[in-house]
Amino acid sequence: MNAFTLPGFYLSHPARINPHVERARRHTLEWAKRMGILDAPAPRGGLVWNEHDLTVMDYALLCAYTHPDCDGPALDLITDWYVWVFFFDDHFLELFKYTGDLAGGQAYVEGLERFMTAEGEQPPEPANPAEAALRDLWQRTVPHRSDDWRRRFIRSTHNLMVESMWELDNINRDRVANPIEYIQMRRRVGGAPWSANLVEVAADAEIPTEIADSRPVTVLIDTFADAVHLRNDLFSYQREVREEGENSNAVLVFERFFDCSTQEAADLVNELLTSRMLQFEDTALVETPALLAERGLPPDRQAAVAAFAKGLQDWQAGGHEWHARSSRYMNDGATAHSGGLSGPTGLGTSAGRPAFASLEPGLRRRSRQHSQPLLPQTGPLECEPLYMPFLLRRSPHLDDARSNSLEWARETGMLEEVPGLGAAVWDEKNFAANDVAYCGSMIHADADREQLHLSSAWLVWGTYGDDAYPRWFGATRSLEPAKLQNERLRLFMPLGPGEEPPEPANPLERGLADLWQRTAGPMNPDARRRFRTAVVEMTDSWLWELHNQAQNRVPDPVDYIEMRRRTFGSDMTIALSRLAHDEEIPEGIFQTRTLRELETAAQDYACFVNDLHSYQKEIEFEGEVHNLVVVTENFLDVARDTARDIVVDLTRARVEQFEHILAAELSDLLDDWDLDDRARAVITGHAERLKDWMSGILEWHRACGRYKDDYLRRKHAPDPRQGFSWGPTGLGTSAARLGRSPLAAAGGAPS
Repeated sequence: MNAFTLPGFYLSHPARINPHVERARRHTLEWAKRMGILDAPAPRGGLVWNEHDLTVMDYALLCAYTHPDCDGPALDLITDWYVWVFFFDDHFLELFKYTGDLAGGQAYVEGLERFMTAEGEQPPEPANPAEAALRDLWQRTVPHRSDDWRRRFIRSTHNLMVESMWELDNINRDRVANPIEYIQMRRRVGGAPWSANLVEVAADAEIPTEIADSRPVTVLIDTFADAVHLRNDLFSYQREVREEGENSNAVLVFERFFDCSTQEAADLVNELLTSRMLQFEDTALVETPALLAERGLPPDRQAAVAAFAKGLQDWQAGGHEWHARSSRYMNDGATAHSGGLSGPTGLGTSAGRPAFASLEPGLRRRSRQHSQPLLPQTGPLECEPLYMPFLLRRSPHLDDARSNSLEWARETGMLEEVPGLGAAVWDEKNFAANDVAYCGSMIHADADREQLHLSSAWLVWGTYGDDAYPRWFGATRSLEPAKLQNERLRLFMPLGPGEEPPEPANPLERGLADLWQRTAGPMNPDARRRFRTAVVEMTDSWLWELHNQAQNRVPDPVDYIEMRRRTFGSDMTIALSRLAHDEEIPEGIFQTRTLRELETAAQDYACFVNDLHSYQKEIEFEGEVHNLVVVTENFLDVARDTARDIVVDLTRARVEQFEHILAAELSDLLDDWDLDDRARAVITGHAERLKDWMSGILEWHRACGRYKDDYLRRKHAPDPRQGFSWGPTGLGTSAARLGRSPLAAAGGAPS
């Protein structure tokens, strides 16, 4: 008996089938035999796969649907890659997941990695079918690809193999991930970024190196990956969870976290799948063309990006069709297409969809996203005390930092009117209510006097910028001037000695020029580049907020959480605490899953704390849409109190994940990297500072006046001299904030 009824899926693009499918079936069957894939014994008896298994799973059909336009040899190669990756998954399951053999699984994965050789390097002799197949595929693929593609493909292949150990560890611990951890890790374990790399092969259209790390390209790949994995989780729940004992499945994750039925969890997963596909379409149709125009890429590179985006969309449609047909999945009642499909194929077209797929879920989701009421009367959001297991510490230099940061704000002009940009963003009362130095004294509790002056000034600068952008650009939806301001800010963060910044034109530029000179001067070039990236990502995220606000668009929940870390300035403020330690340990360790998950868990906790405390300020007084309580209300279509309770649960889940990593994973990471005592002390010290960061941010929100109802009502009282009332919102709480003008109260938006 099936665990649930498959929901109605959103699809805007029809599946098409490659005419070379029969050729690929014949080729890949012979190839699998030659590689020994159909002779691999299973520990419990029999074979991992036999010829019948491979035939009915029909990976040639999957690849024919997901890559409908490539030629026969390319389809053969792509199909072989998929046979290998699915065989690896099932082989690993049989050998190590069922037995719980962590050590054996680690050795198996390390053995496979030796076959992804550098140019001129010879691989070892394969010891099993997975190694033999990977050696063959590597030799057939990489000579035809660029060095940049090869690096990206090695990284994604490494991730899908190595992160299988995360799944195995969770099975051994009987641990089900929280939803945010699951989405992040599923991208690495599930292999869809790896599939995106193969889309480049099939389309013979590589992503231009200069935009490979840009937000539009990253979001295209991430939304593609999330949609592929969420769809797979719906179809594979019966086999993975009910039959094989897996616990890495979004339906199970949602069941546990929301304490709901399997059917309700499946419906929620499908809602998120729909939202991610809509985010993909928005990025492909709006953000990506704008990026190509801004960068001035030549026509051939623009065509490559368009072919890549189309290839990802073909994969979504074709992957859905294959899931509806394959014997590998629960697909009862799924009415699939008949054999040959044709029809319009561009973004946003529809034709010939299965009976259980339609445009309706997407239309319903879009309507809800753009229907947020303006300035509703919310009142204070009462909230239970939030979970915080770490002790609060405070710098003895707080009073000095308060006076120093106030004087610095005066000197840079942050408390004065800005010519051409209107009234002052802050006055001294606002500044005192913010009390940003109090936050700095706790998140950098061990800083000496000068270090605390510097970090507090950075917090003041980030908070001022976050308030200034909506004040200067939000009410008029002036996105182009905001972009120009962003470009100018980059000029005040030179990386080399020959780069001279221009003369500052406003307090934001004056403050950044001063801070960059004081901060970047002592850094080595790599540290300077990393810190500049953290600042740029924060300022770019302000544009993302302005863009959403101009559309009155409540963000997709996954995109919101990931961008929220940037709007809050998380990487920047955490980087400030690492400045003294950059040269003491290998930088690569900070890119490992363990430390990235540790940092993002801490970041999310701080961001969610802010959203809970700032709800009334942002929603009732500032016309905001960037708040996780609102995002949850909108996404789940639930009441405010229910959304609040879910956000509270997420704050606890992220801290508990942080605690889990400290207790169960960090020591293994230090052993794996074979760090000496000094380097170990740096990493463990970093973890301790993250504890300070979380506990300090919670205390600051509890203590400062900016979120209190009486302060908000005084601050936003109607001013007869102005139609709008603007005020500070703090690091991480910006958007096009509309004051309580008569026009706004009547339900209109100012021009």
